[in-house]
Amino acid sequence: MSLSCQDRAQKYECLRNLDQNFTGMRLTCHHIYREKQFLLEGIALGVLCVVLSAGCTEVEPRHGEQRSNLYLTSDTRQPVPLSSSAGKEHRAVMLQHLETIQLIVNALVEEDYELAKGLTESHLGFFMHRQAMASQQPENFPPAYHDLAMAHHATAEELARIIPTKDLKQILPRLNNVLKACVACHLEFKVGEHS
Repeated sequence: MSLSCQDRAQKYECLRNLDQNFTGMRLTCHHIYREKQFLLEGIALGVLCVVLSAGCTEVEPRHGEQRSNLYLTSDTRQPVPLSSSAGKEHRAVMLQHLETIQLIVNALVEEDYELAKGLTESHLGFFMHRQAMASQQPENFPPAYHDLAMAHHATAEELARIIPTKDLKQILPRLNNVLKACVACHLEFKVGEHS
């Protein structure tokens, strides 16, 4: 049973239309993915800007008060007395936290929720706290520092629990809580050297 030229032409036209429809659907899916990725990158950039500017926000003075110059105001953060080597190690842990936040945001942008959860648990959760305390001297850190560190790790654990939902409306507020915990600690403490 052979097809006539007219039947072949109709079949070819039908296949060509299907291919065009499929290509259009594929482009639409890619477009939606890129829009979602762009949105997540924008949110991540916004969160990063908020974190970085937290210490730089301008506070309006109350009526009758003089405006203070942030550059002339002394640093009121409480120093954590660490030796030079312990201070460098602590800074390395803080840098690792920052890099981990960036990797988590990137994993969320790429919709790799398993990676985001794993990074959160292993680098920001209680596992990391226990590891840091084992390598550092916890007695050199004030109790308030430990409280803020525990709050940070608790918010990270909550973020890790919610990531598998793949619901950014639940994930992003938890990520924001992690960042707020970071900022709270950095506004309160700084690394200082033993005298």
